[in-house]
Amino acid sequence: MKDTASQKLPCVYNKSFVLKLYAGCQHPTLDSSSFFFFFFFFCRTGAHHIKFSSFKSELPKLEMVSIDEKTDLEYDEEIPFSSSSATSKMEALDFEMIHLHSRAELANSWISRHIRMRVPKSIYFVLIKAKINVLLPFGPLAILLHYLTGQHGWVFFFSLVGIVPLAERLGYATEQLAFYTGPTVGGLLNATFGNATEMIISIYALKNGMIRVVQQSLLGSILSNMLLVLGCAFFTGGIVHYQKVQVFNKSAAVVNSGLLLMAVMGLMFPAVLHSTHSEVHIGKSELSLSRFSSCVMLVAYASYLFFQLRSHRNLYSPIEEEGNQGGDDSDEEEAPEITHWEAIGWLAILTVWVSILSGYLVDAIQGASDSFNMPVAFISVILLPIVGNAAEHASAIMFAMKDKLDITLGVAIGSSTQISMFVIPFCVVVGWIMGQRMDLNFKLFETATLFITVLVVAFMLQEGTSNYFKGLMLILCYLIVAASFFVHVDPSDADD
Repeated sequence: MKDTASQKLPCVYNKSFVLKLYAGCQHPTLDSSSFFFFFFFFCRTGAHHIKFSSFKSELPKLEMVSIDEKTDLEYDEEIPFSSSSATSKMEALDFEMIHLHSRAELANSWISRHIRMRVPKSIYFVLIKAKINVLLPFGPLAILLHYLTGQHGWVFFFSLVGIVPLAERLGYATEQLAFYTGPTVGGLLNATFGNATEMIISIYALKNGMIRVVQQSLLGSILSNMLLVLGCAFFTGGIVHYQKVQVFNKSAAVVNSGLLLMAVMGLMFPAVLHSTHSEVHIGKSELSLSRFSSCVMLVAYASYLFFQLRSHRNLYSPIEEEGNQGGDDSDEEEAPEITHWEAIGWLAILTVWVSILSGYLVDAIQGASDSFNMPVAFISVILLPIVGNAAEHASAIMFAMKDKLDITLGVAIGSSTQISMFVIPFCVVVGWIMGQRMDLNFKLFETATLFITVLVVAFMLQEGTSNYFKGLMLILCYLIVAASFFVHVDPSDADD
């Protein structure tokens, strides 16, 4: 009788046992469903009702603590199960461990199969699908010519052409990453990686002591973004949407215009000091002023990022048009073609390849100037920025054609703001560290060109509207600037 009673007595397991069992099953290849299958199999012989609701809420807490802490948890409530022999339970445990091991192998094989499927698809979207990728072989060809012939003119040309698809693909990878970050951060990423080419070229030129190339290429990037990129975007957007006036957020444009005017101020005073010979210490005061102004400009840009991304984020919300409420269905259906980790990986790969090719490009600038009988100023201000801004060009025009002018301004004007308030001061600080006399004295001709350009663009943006004629005027202004630099003799070249 006593033995019969003992067989009917339930085997008692408290919550601590259940949670310890769950903690022991925490393995990278196992999930909670595997644990429950394991536990049910372990207690399958004559189990009564199991109230998992009494401890199910405790399981997520285990994810926040270590396994040692999990095993030390104490619980008073007990969960009854029917009794069974220890031998059968151990056999069940061994069987289930084999089953879970097979589940882990299946999971690993699924992951490897998923990677094998995603990698070719990612390569297709990034390196094959776009028509501009036919220019990718020009990069390796430039490196080959550098070592075989040493003809700097052709090395420069092929390097320039080879960087064009890389810059455009950088923009593509950034746009794919922007699907996962939102429009504001996406616009910032677009401007940042759109300027990656200019930054890499500038650092290589600084390393070689080519300070004027750095100054002129960065100035040319600002002029290209504000006149050529924005002009082409306004022009194409106005042609596609010729029956209406496109609108954008005027408040955000005014903030960017103010930052650009501040950048002009930072460049103007060192140039005026140098030209009027009114320095306290000749040759030293403008350098000290440039370094101080660069630090101030970096602080201003950091404040601008906080203003844009945190405190006044609503100021940068897109303008909604009345007649456009039901016309964005096609845009809403857009989806990323690659995952965010793939986008990050491609950004790293493309940036490294651009940096390698930029080294050969910078080394061939002077030789290309001699071979093509073309001023270095024209190459630095016009040709290099057009190639470096290929990503901004493609993105700005694409968004303008989709009637998303706020993103267009974020790419074009935002990129100009980033170069003037971050990249240029950053290069001054980097030159300071390298021992190079990189300053904000861009000479009077270049500074005056920037000042007039900022004024023209500020007047174009003050109404908060755009059309094809505004875009045409900006493009024609850029042609005048390009012609001016073609006949301009740099003072440093004249001295030589």
